[in-house]
Amino acid sequence: MASKTLGGCALAIGILASGIAAAADPEVAAPPLGASDWVVQVTPYLWASGMKGGVSPFERAPTAHVDVPFSEVWDNLNFGGFASIWARRDRFVFAGDLMYVNLSAAEVVGPLPDLAPELELGAELDTVQFYAAGLAGYRVVDTPQFSLDALAGGRFWYVSNDLTLQLQNVGSRSFEQSFSWFDPLIGARAFYNITDKLSVMGQADIGGFGVGSDLTWSLLGTVNYVFDDHWSASVGYKHLSVDYDEDGLLFDVEMSGPVIGVTYRFGGPAGG
Repeated sequence: MASKTLGGCALAIGILASGIAAAADPEVAAPPLGASDWVVQVTPYLWASGMKGGVSPFERAPTAHVDVPFSEVWDNLNFGGFASIWARRDRFVFAGDLMYVNLSAAEVVGPLPDLAPELELGAELDTVQFYAAGLAGYRVVDTPQFSLDALAGGRFWYVSNDLTLQLQNVGSRSFEQSFSWFDPLIGARAFYNITDKLSVMGQADIGGFGVGSDLTWSLLGTVNYVFDDHWSASVGYKHLSVDYDEDGLLFDVEMSGPVIGVTYRFGGPAGG
């Protein structure tokens, strides 16, 4: 019974990962060095991610191993909001990312053969996750065709779980658990103009270092197309790995999937 209930918990935590998209802010080309005003880009996006790994969303609960495709993530999504921001002034840059996700997973665990074989036990897990990342940096290479930024900052995670166990014709009992942590990060971001409309961007970061998670790292690559001075679109792929294990709470997973975003830019013309 416990293993099946935790399987439902694991599924819900896996669904959370659909919202986890660190720094998924595809960059269009920045203005020439020497511009004194801020250039800002805001990108609502979707990360169609599945998840593999092990989770234990409640203290002292056994680890549940999960392998959740994005199709299951989507089926259990109540609400998700994702947005990123990128800003630059001269050689100073900033990248931020926000996510809020609410998911529910319900499962009929089955009868209790030793206690009440005629009754069925149901389990429902409601999960809320808030995620925020911020990295500041310096543009170490800046040419009309290629740029390279060095970045440092952190990623904050908050997860809240509400598990309800319902025994047929008997009653229900609820369990709540929330946990949070902060991971320091270092990273880099490269941008290359193929044409005045088409570009590619790659970003990588690594962190945790035992401050929050034991280790976390991510890779992001996008292809970007500029429509005009304000609008652009990007498609690409994202992978994120995190290994958090503290006080009996485990979140040791890898998340991968395509990303797609639409960017609005203000404060400067499009260009690299």
